[in-house]
Amino acid sequence: MNPTVKEKIHNLVYSRKFELFIMFIILINCVAIGMETYGQRQVLTNINFVCLIIYTIEISLRFTVRESLKGFFTDGWNLFDLFVVVAGYIPESVTDSGALIAAIRVLRVFRILKLFKTNLELRLIISVMIRSMRALTYNAMVMLIFMYVFAIAGIYMFRLPSPDTATPEQKVLMEELMQQAPHAPANADDPYGTLPEAMFTLLRCMSGDDWTDLRYNLITASRMKLIDVPPVVVTIFHIFWYVFAAFLLINLVVGAVINNYQMIMDTEKKNIKEISDKMTD
Repeated sequence: MNPTVKEKIHNLVYSRKFELFIMFIILINCVAIGMETYGQRQVLTNINFVCLIIYTIEISLRFTVRESLKGFFTDGWNLFDLFVVVAGYIPESVTDSGALIAAIRVLRVFRILKLFKTNLELRLIISVMIRSMRALTYNAMVMLIFMYVFAIAGIYMFRLPSPDTATPEQKVLMEELMQQAPHAPANADDPYGTLPEAMFTLLRCMSGDDWTDLRYNLITASRMKLIDVPPVVVTIFHIFWYVFAAFLLINLVVGAVINNYQMIMDTEKKNIKEISDKMTD
């Protein structure tokens, strides 16, 4: 291809106007996909097909001005775009299976994620998430270890009597407890009845979901002598876990993400500048 023509195509593909145009097409596509959930209409099908054609032209142009074949196919965003485009051309008529048709429709929904590709800031956020996975993995391990320890402690202190082993007096008290302070929600199991349930309870506390209701319910159980710890222990345990988890463990995750943001921002801008310089040489 003539270098001048290739340079013009490159300038077009990486121009702000072209980026805004693709974002506009993606937004239209998003609306059309959402409208399809209310029923299939031919006009929506036509809109989605036109958007697919534009996506195909876009990635074809970027393939044309690629720096190298290897570089194009090692770029995760290019592979994602190829996946979205190819999935869009799979007709639903290839199968009579409802599950496969649903899977094809789900694949087409991924077109919405192209919005991340067309904007530098959005692309950086995704890159930060991916780059931070290693640090987040270690943070998740630390979080799980602490959650495991607190869950076991919670089981030993706050587990309610099991219906299979409870005495007649405890069964009467349990019925009274369920009337005065039912689980939140009412169909939930004993929040500290098993290890998985206890860990999920701590996760709920970490998110701030009904952790105060949990504390009040356990205080009621303590006053009814269904658990062998005083109310003050119930309060201290849950306040300490909420403060420790919500303000320390979660901030470790935030810190890991922020630590990578500026580095990826500089790298992305440097890559864009290098590509532009090579195209103008």
